[in-house]
Amino acid sequence: MRLKKIGLVLGATIVVLVGIWLMVRQVTLADGELPILGQVPNFEFIERSGNPFGLEDLKTAINVVDFIFTSCPGVCPEMSSKMAKLYEAFKGNNRIRFVSISVDPENDTLEVLKQYAMDNGVNDERWLFLRAPIEQVVELSVKGFRLPAENLPAGHSTKFILVDNKGRIRGYYEGLSDESMEEIKRDIGRLEK
Repeated sequence: MRLKKIGLVLGATIVVLVGIWLMVRQVTLADGELPILGQVPNFEFIERSGNPFGLEDLKTAINVVDFIFTSCPGVCPEMSSKMAKLYEAFKGNNRIRFVSISVDPENDTLEVLKQYAMDNGVNDERWLFLRAPIEQVVELSVKGFRLPAENLPAGHSTKFILVDNKGRIRGYYEGLSDESMEEIKRDIGRLEK
C-alpha cells in the first residue's frame, strides 16, 4: 500500500514537472525564441566569385539557405523568385544573407552561377551561390540539413532553411509557399532581436 502511494506521488510529481517544463518552453517560444533544430556541420564550398565559403562564413549572418540548379525547368525558378523577394525585403540589411547551393555542379559552373545571380537581380554579396562536388552537396543536404537528395538534380528539397549566426538550424519553410515566406520573414525578425 505504501509503495503504491509513493508511486502515485512520484507519478504526479513527474506529470507536474513535465507540465511546468512545457509551459516554460511555450512562453519562451512565444517570447521570440525559435527552436534549435540542428547544427550545420563544417563544410567548404566555392562561391560564384571563386572565393571559398564555409561554416565559419555562415556564422557571420542570419542565413536563408536553399538547394537549386540553374537549368531546372520545374520548381527552382519559383524558389529563386521567392528568394529574390526575400532578398529585396531585406535590402540594405547586411545581417541577413541568402545562400543557394547548386545540386548540379557539373553544369552550374562559376560563370553560370554568376549569370544566374545577375538574372535574379543580385547586385551585392547578400545572396551567394555555391557549388561543390556532388558528393559533398549530397552529404551537406542529407547529414547537415537533414533534407533528401535523391535523383539529383531534380530530386532536391524545396525547403528554405533558416540558419542563425551560430550555424544552428532554426526553421524549415516550404520554398513554394507565400505563407511560408511571410513566416520566414517574421522568424528572421525574431532572430534579429
